[in-house]
Amino acid sequence: MSTISLPNAAPPVAEAGPPLAEATAPAARGWWAAAWLLGAVAGAAVQLQQPRLWAGWAYAVVLAAACLAVAGAAAARRRGAAAGRRAAAASVLALGAGFLALFALTGLRAVGYASDGLAPALEGKDLRVTGVVAAMPQRNEAGTHLRLDVESAALDGAPVQLPHRIDLAWYGGPFRDAAGMADLQRQPPALVAGERWALTVRLKAPHGARNPYGFDFELWMWEQGVQATGYVRAGPKDEPPQRLEATGTHPVERARQAVRDAILERLDGAQADGDDPARMRIAGVVAALVTGDQRAIDRADWDVFRATGVAHLMSISGLHITLFAWLAAAAVGALWRRSTRCCLAVPAPSAALVAGVVLAAAYALFSGWGVPAQRTVIMLAVVALLQLSGRRWPWPQVWLLACAAVVVADPWALEQAGFWLSFVAVGILFATNSIAPGADPVGARGRFYALVREQWVVTLALTPLTLLLFGQVSLVGFVANLAAIPWVTLVVTPLALGGVLWAPLWSLAALSLQPLAALLQWLAQWPWAVLFLPAAPLWAGLCAVAGGALLAAPVPWRVRALALPLLWPVAAWQPARPAPGQVELMAADIGQGNAVLVRTATHALLYDAGPRFSRESDAGHRVLVPLLRALGVRLDLVMLSHRDADHTGGAAAVLAQQPQAALSGSIGADSALQALRPATPCVAGQQWTWDGVRFEVLHPLAPDAASAAPRPNTLSCVLRMEAAAQGAAPAPVALLVGDIEAAQEQALLARGASVRADLLLVPHHGSKTSSTPAFLQAVQPRTALVQSGYRNRFGHPAADVLARYDALGIAVVDSARCGAAAWSSQQPAEVGCERDLNPRYWQHRLPPRSTPGR
Repeated sequence: MSTISLPNAAPPVAEAGPPLAEATAPAARGWWAAAWLLGAVAGAAVQLQQPRLWAGWAYAVVLAAACLAVAGAAAARRRGAAAGRRAAAASVLALGAGFLALFALTGLRAVGYASDGLAPALEGKDLRVTGVVAAMPQRNEAGTHLRLDVESAALDGAPVQLPHRIDLAWYGGPFRDAAGMADLQRQPPALVAGERWALTVRLKAPHGARNPYGFDFELWMWEQGVQATGYVRAGPKDEPPQRLEATGTHPVERARQAVRDAILERLDGAQADGDDPARMRIAGVVAALVTGDQRAIDRADWDVFRATGVAHLMSISGLHITLFAWLAAAAVGALWRRSTRCCLAVPAPSAALVAGVVLAAAYALFSGWGVPAQRTVIMLAVVALLQLSGRRWPWPQVWLLACAAVVVADPWALEQAGFWLSFVAVGILFATNSIAPGADPVGARGRFYALVREQWVVTLALTPLTLLLFGQVSLVGFVANLAAIPWVTLVVTPLALGGVLWAPLWSLAALSLQPLAALLQWLAQWPWAVLFLPAAPLWAGLCAVAGGALLAAPVPWRVRALALPLLWPVAAWQPARPAPGQVELMAADIGQGNAVLVRTATHALLYDAGPRFSRESDAGHRVLVPLLRALGVRLDLVMLSHRDADHTGGAAAVLAQQPQAALSGSIGADSALQALRPATPCVAGQQWTWDGVRFEVLHPLAPDAASAAPRPNTLSCVLRMEAAAQGAAPAPVALLVGDIEAAQEQALLARGASVRADLLLVPHHGSKTSSTPAFLQAVQPRTALVQSGYRNRFGHPAADVLARYDALGIAVVDSARCGAAAWSSQQPAEVGCERDLNPRYWQHRLPPRSTPGR
C-alpha cells in the first residue's frame, strides 16, 4: 500500500502472503475465536464501569470461573466443533470465558495499582523525597514540571511510603504557600532525565476538575501510573533541593530531552537572528514530530490544527509510527534481498515485516511511549504475527484480535476517544477494502485516487463519531488532510527525523512546514471551518455512527441514503432549557476561582470566567468554552465580578468564542479585556428581566464603581436572580456575591438590600474575611456553594467559616467534593453534583460533609 491516511492503520504486508480477509480457517473455529475476543473486550469495558473496586479475592473468584468456562469451551470444541449445537455452545462458553477473564484481570490490576496510592495523612505535609527524574522535564513561564520515580521518602526524619511515581511542579519566583504567605522560591535549575535528586515536596492525590463533557484528568493520571501530584518546596526556610548524581537510568528520556532541546535551540535561535516570528512556533511542531513532546506546540497552533482536523499529524501518532514501520520494512527488505545467504536463512518479506515492527517499536519508545504509540505498536505486532504464522483470518477477526490485544495491555484505553477513533477508522477501511493488501494502485494517478478515496471514506465514517466524542467537526478537514497527510508524512517528518543524524535537516523541516502552516491558518479562518453541535445523548450518537458507517460502505447510493435518518438526531439535537419563569445555575469546577453559568428559557449569562493557570492554559479555554459548546449556549452577557485573575483569567477565551455576548463588571478602564470588548460597569440598581426571571445588581454603588479601590474585592458585582413564584411558596432566589468582604456585607445590610436567597455563592471562596454571621442570618440560604480548588494554597474554605454555616443549618456544597454543581429554581432545595453522576473507581473521592439540619 502506497499511502496510509489514518492513525493505527495496519502496515502494508501484501508481499508476505495472500490477503488476510480470506477466511480459510474452519467456520466453527473462527466463531469460537471471535466470541472469545469479543467477550474479552466486553469484560474489560464492563469492569471500567464499576463505581468502586471489589476486594481482590472477589476478582480471583471470577477469574476461577473464567478458567472453568475456558475448560468447558475447549471440551465442547474437542467433542466436535463442526456440529451446530456444540459449536454454538463452545462459542457461548468462549464469550463468557473471555468476558470473565478480562473483567477479573482488569479488576485485579486496578486493586494492585490502587493499593499504592498516596495515604491521605501525607497530603499537604513537607516530605523529603529522594528519586530519579523519570521523564524529560517541561519548562514554562511559571517554572518546571517533572516526573519523579520515588526511591525513598521521610516525614520529620521518619521513613514513609509514597507512590512509585509522582508529578511535581517546581515554581520559580514569588509563590504563596498554603497559609497564603509570600515566599521566594529558588529558581529551578536545568533538570535532566536520569538525575537523582533530594527534594522537599508537598503532595496530594491527583484531583482534577469534574465537569459535564470535560476531560477526565484522574483517568489520565491513572493511565500514566501517577498517583500523587504536588510541588517542590524551595523557599529560604526549606531544606534546599540537592542534586545527588547522574544515573544511567532512563537513557531514552535523556536522549529525547537532548534532541528536543537541540531542536528548540537551533530553530528558536533563527528567530533571534531576525527570521519570521512564526518560526518559533514551528520549532515546537518539529520538536513534537521528533520526540513526541506535544507541550512544545503553542496553544494557538493547536487551535488551528484542531480547526482544520490535522491535530493527529502534529505529534507522534499512530500514523507516523505506521509510516515509519512501512519505510523501515521497505528499506530492510531491499537490503535483505541483496544477500543470498540472508534470503536462504529467512525470507525477505518475513525479515522486512519483523524489522518494520521492531524499528517502529523503537521509534515509539523514543517518542515517549505514549498511549497512542503503544496501541499502534501492539496492533502492528498482532497483524505481523498473524502474517508470519500463515493464518488467514477474516478481517473482522483480525480487527477484533488487534483490539483485544490493546485492551489486554491497557484496559483503560476503552475510556479514551483516541482508541475509538483509531479502531473505528481501521474497521471501516477494512470493511470497505481500502487497506486490503494487494489493492495497491499503479501509477501516480492511481495512488492519488487511492489517497482521495481513503480520506473520503474516513471523513464520512468518523465525522459522526467525532461529533459524538468532541461535539465538533472540521468542515475543511477533508481538504486540509488531503494536503497535510502526504506532506507531513512524506516530507516534513522524514526531514525532522533525519535531523537527529544531521542537524541542518531540522531547518529544512521547519522551512517545509511554513507553506503548510499558511494554508492551515487560511483554512481555519473560513467562517464555517468548524461545525459545533450540542452534545447529543448516547443513543443519538450511536445512530449517527451507524449512519456514517453506512455512508462509507461500498453499497449503492440508494442504500446509503438510508443513513440520513440516522444522522438527523445528532444534527437536530437541542438540550433542554429551563421553562419560562425559571432559572438554572451551573457552578463549573474550575479550581480556585468563580465561574457560574446562568440560563433562562432563551437567555444565558456567565458570571465570572475562572482563573488563568499559565500562559498556555486558562479556565475559559480548558473548561468553559467546551462546556458552553456542549450545552449549545449562546451567551447574552458576561459579567466579571471584579478584576482578580481567578475571576477573569478565562474571559478572553470565552469572549473570543462568544462574539455576540456583552461584557459588564468591575474590571477597570485599564483592563486588557476592554480592548476585546468595551465593558459596562456593574452598578447597584441595574435591573432587567429575561423570560420572567428578574435580575438585579445590588453592589457596588455608583461612586464606588467609578473609584480606584485599593482592593478589587470591595467592588465585586453582587447579582440577585429571582424566578417566578411557584404556588404559595416564596419565589426562588439565587445570590452571586463575588469576593465581597465583611465591610461590603455590612453595607448591603445597612442599605436594606434584598439579600434573602435560597442559593448563595459563598463570598470570597470561604475566606475568613467574609461570611459574617449577620450576613448569613439575613440571607438564610438553603444551600451555599463554594468554588475553590482542592487543597488550594489559601486554605479556602476556612474551617471557622464552615462552622458558621453549620451552626445556622446551611448545607455547604464545595466544588472539590461535588465537581460542577447544578441548581434549578424548580427544585430550590437540591443541588446536583457532577462527581455523583457516573462515578468510576479511579476518580478521587473526598468524604462527604455532614448535612446539617435546619
